[in-house]
Amino acid sequence: MVGDACNLSIRTTIIAKADRLLPLWGGGEKLKLFRADLGEEGSFDEAVKGCTGVFHVAASMVFGVPDHVSVESYVQSKILEPAIRGTENVLEACRKGGVKKVIFTSSISTVTAKDNCGKWKSVVDESCVVLEDAIKSTKRKGWVYVLSKLLSEKKAFQFAKESGINIISIIPTTVSGQFLTPTVPTSIQVLLSPITGDPEPYLILLSVHSRLGSISVVHVEDLCDAHILLMENPSAEGRYICSVGSCSMPKLAELLSYENPFFDAKRFMEDFHDSIPSMISSKRLTDLGFKYKYGVGDIIRHSVTSCKEYTFLKDSCNGHSS
Repeated sequence: MVGDACNLSIRTTIIAKADRLLPLWGGGEKLKLFRADLGEEGSFDEAVKGCTGVFHVAASMVFGVPDHVSVESYVQSKILEPAIRGTENVLEACRKGGVKKVIFTSSISTVTAKDNCGKWKSVVDESCVVLEDAIKSTKRKGWVYVLSKLLSEKKAFQFAKESGINIISIIPTTVSGQFLTPTVPTSIQVLLSPITGDPEPYLILLSVHSRLGSISVVHVEDLCDAHILLMENPSAEGRYICSVGSCSMPKLAELLSYENPFFDAKRFMEDFHDSIPSMISSKRLTDLGFKYKYGVGDIIRHSVTSCKEYTFLKDSCNGHSS
């Protein structure tokens, strides 16, 4: 895709965020910004007009439900319906605009390492989809996000079947590494929660660990490259897990302590088994020729370094967030 023109859609409320990134762009007028909102029908029509392919990466990052509300009705009306409608709005614009291919960014949250009997699978691939009923019955931390991603992806493939658009889903594990956003991405807050001591992201980390048996990661640059490969490769179809590797909680704590020596990893060695019951496989992606540039250690190092630069992490004291 080097040399291709690119249209970027962005919400009105966050255009200021794009302004600080535009000086980093080296493609001149080949990048155009369009105001669009997932909740507004037709707002993506201009953005996708003339495009042959679309990357649908935007999604709500809502993980919980406020107190004192009806959980079922709130989740349905405030989270699930808007998420599904947003996917429909993007894909309908693609249909009207004659877009041939869409890369839909899913999430590893839609995947489980356990079978229907609760036993660990030795290998986890794209077919290991978490059941909707299981999400609703267990309601682990972040369950509303998991459900919204699952149902949005389901709607995307249904739309593809009905419209003839070629939709491919990429399933990233915990996305980390260097970042350019003015705030720390949620996924990095989750990954570094053992250091920061922030309880909400840490509960999400524990939820991921309980579902997959490990913490699986991918560098944001590798994820971007994987999106491009799937767009350009005519053989790509279906779902693709994007993960360079996994680590146990003790191993994650050990890697974090390498980068932040003030972090005490001992309790993680005591509280968790240092074993990985299931292998998260991205064989489908690597079989297409994809090669990862960054390993797990690189990802942890880049994440911690960026967070220190943004003063999200301290270089001294107890290592907690500032």
